[in-house]
Amino acid sequence: MRRRTALSTVATTLCGALALALPAPAAQARAAGPVTVYGHRGAAAYAPENTLSSVQRAADLGAHWVENDVQRTRDGALVVIHDTTLERTTDAKRRYPGRSPWSVGSFTLAEIKTLDAGGWFAPRFRGERVPTLAEYLRRLDRTGQGLLLELKRPELYPGIEGQTLRALARAGWLDGPHIARRLVVQSFSAPALRTTHRLRPAVRTGFLGNPPVSQLKRYAAFADQINPEQRTVTSAYVKAVHATPGPHRAPMRVNAWTVDSGPAAARLVGLGVNGVITNRPDVIAKATRRIRPGTA
Repeated sequence: MRRRTALSTVATTLCGALALALPAPAAQARAAGPVTVYGHRGAAAYAPENTLSSVQRAADLGAHWVENDVQRTRDGALVVIHDTTLERTTDAKRRYPGRSPWSVGSFTLAEIKTLDAGGWFAPRFRGERVPTLAEYLRRLDRTGQGLLLELKRPELYPGIEGQTLRALARAGWLDGPHIARRLVVQSFSAPALRTTHRLRPAVRTGFLGNPPVSQLKRYAAFADQINPEQRTVTSAYVKAVHATPGPHRAPMRVNAWTVDSGPAAARLVGLGVNGVITNRPDVIAKATRRIRPGTA
């Protein structure tokens, strides 16, 4: 009897050790707690996208994270703007009629700072400026929000991965607390994410898109997140991503974009996504609070 009890104790101990060594099941791979709501370009439904007013509006609506886009001017400054041209979200066409196609990289920072980046959205935002990355980070220091930072078209700006990391470091955003809780760098460019991971392995990264399940392990070498367009998300795909450990040995996360309706957000939460990127963070926060994550 004693021998049998001793053998049982040893077996139990070994099973416990094996359980600790094995990856967590997909069902347990989701982050605990509520789904993360990311304000897309701030709160782009309520204020001109990627501006400081949009960041502040997102904060006022309770968004703990915002998403932005980073590009580089002709004289090497990092600015926060989505389009690779200035025409849609500034008055560049009127102010500089002979500079078509008004590409961000063909203007100096001083020139971009003369542009109105808010009047196109609503008269009350007239005079809003395109922020530099440094200005944007200072505003986030005031609001306390996290940042999902997109390297926009990095192939147009050689070396922007390292330059962005240096800017983050100068702003104090590469310390332990920021890296652990307030910063993710994402891109549609796998090479840019590989470079970012190589330069700063501790920084979390997200790939924008939905690579085939058969290639997830390749992406997991440099990406902590797979962030697909909402219409491509299925329960099976989310489970496959969650079952794949990323570069920091945690299961990869899934953040879907761009989701502006409550029912769409509820469907995605039911499929098990970890986060939702939205122009309407108040609407999505309200919708996702009502549903238990991963119940589909």
